[in-house]
Amino acid sequence: MLRIENLSVSYGSREILHEISLSVQSGEMLALIGPNGAGKSTLIRAASGVIPFSGQVRTNGDTFHALTPMQRAKYIAVVPQAILLPPAFTVWETVLMGRTPHLGFLGQTSRADEELARRALERVHADSLAERRVGELSGGESQRVLLARALCQSTPILLLDEPTAHLDLQYQVSLLELVRKLVREDNLAVLVALHDLNLAARYADRVALMVAGRITALGAPRDVLTPELISHAYCLPVDVVEHPLSGGPLVLAK
Repeated sequence: MLRIENLSVSYGSREILHEISLSVQSGEMLALIGPNGAGKSTLIRAASGVIPFSGQVRTNGDTFHALTPMQRAKYIAVVPQAILLPPAFTVWETVLMGRTPHLGFLGQTSRADEELARRALERVHADSLAERRVGELSGGESQRVLLARALCQSTPILLLDEPTAHLDLQYQVSLLELVRKLVREDNLAVLVALHDLNLAARYADRVALMVAGRITALGAPRDVLTPELISHAYCLPVDVVEHPLSGGPLVLAK
């Protein structure tokens, strides 16, 4: 569903991303991992069209360079990293903004749009927040609202940039459980940047390890989360053992 081909990003003479190529299929969650400064967030922003890049981003044969921002917004929804939402808006108004790419010339929402917004809030267990002002929300509540807005956008591709940052363990787990459920139920293609290696191991179908703007390993979690690859990428000796419950890899710093 999402194909990134030879994508590079430079700021002046400094190259941030170097010829990144990967694809994410419908019904799959691919996690981007890597140390700070590896380029994970930059790749998410480039793939969403927020920053300029060389190379190609495609879906269903369409090249994103040839699409308008509104057309791209019908393909890709983004859950950005810990942004400040307009505090005076209600949660309902914020989520309904996800319908913007689908509205007509006058920008009027329909009953169908409102039903999609209501359903999105229910799916992230935030329907009780609908009338609250965004400025009153906690970090975990705000992340759920951002996810609801993305779901309301009704796109086949979802990009998430460190969605669990600044959340406590309960919200981290519940958010990623929800995303994984959406991948399965809605057949979404999800590309997510994650800081926590063990969350990536638990929830991602495949993992891409990024170091200094390049992908150094790409595959199933147990193939990428190895002591050799992780120790080299993070400059830290680690052990990788089998998780006692899931059977997947569990990364432990020595």
